[in-house]
Amino acid sequence: MAAVMEKERKLNLGDRESIYQPEDKSQIFPYQPKFKSFAEERQHLKERLVAACRAFALEKFDYGFAGHLTVRDPEHPNLYWTNPMAVHFDQVKVSNLILADHEGNILEGKHALNRAGFVLHAAVHEKHPDIVAMCHAHTVYGTAFAALGKPLDPISQDAAAFFEDHMVLAEQAGQVAVEDNSGYNVAGSLKKVKAIIHRNHGLLTVSRHSIEAAAFWFIALERCCKQQMLVEATGIKPVLLSPETARYSREHVGSEYIGWLHFQPIWGYLKENQPDMFK
Repeated sequence: MAAVMEKERKLNLGDRESIYQPEDKSQIFPYQPKFKSFAEERQHLKERLVAACRAFALEKFDYGFAGHLTVRDPEHPNLYWTNPMAVHFDQVKVSNLILADHEGNILEGKHALNRAGFVLHAAVHEKHPDIVAMCHAHTVYGTAFAALGKPLDPISQDAAAFFEDHMVLAEQAGQVAVEDNSGYNVAGSLKKVKAIIHRNHGLLTVSRHSIEAAAFWFIALERCCKQQMLVEATGIKPVLLSPETARYSREHVGSEYIGWLHFQPIWGYLKENQPDMFK
């Protein structure tokens, strides 16, 4: 019965990816770009990677040199772009990005590579060729929530975006990933979800769509961890969404496309207020 009801509640979107896309295509609305060359797409990806780092700075996700964001190169899928070691998220720019391979060799860029970031991200990119971007940072609420070793509850529409689309990972829990095999152990345990709560470590997000989606869902995941801990601190048991309602909400507010769309206001703000990121 639940499956029948869920099917009946599906919306006819026509050729639109989301209900949020206007039917009138003449209206101002962000659309995903099409590229004429790998060089054009690469520049686009590098600018969005920098914007993702700057967004993390706005959210105060910095913690020393910890935290790394990666996006796969469009022409050479065995290579990925990442933020430089020991550079604040707010100081990342197109000119100081690093291009590396799965062995940790730097092919472009003058800065060093974050060892822990390389071990984990390179293993995930190599093990899962469908993943194009990945984000990780040592955030306050995500790290605290990860110590609980449990998944998010569907307490709101925001949390429903992660319903049955995140996992709690215990592999290498709390152990710094500096040895090659540790990254592969984590990558091997990764399921087809967009978010990971790595026990005793923190949050990770991956995207099979874009760096914008990976970055926004990381921001959202941190926010949901904070909200759940605030609710639990009241000592009152929250009312949860039904599985059917949570799935319905996830379908409309939790897709990769929606993550990309959510990032567009952030991109617009950064583009106007932080033009130095393009240097």
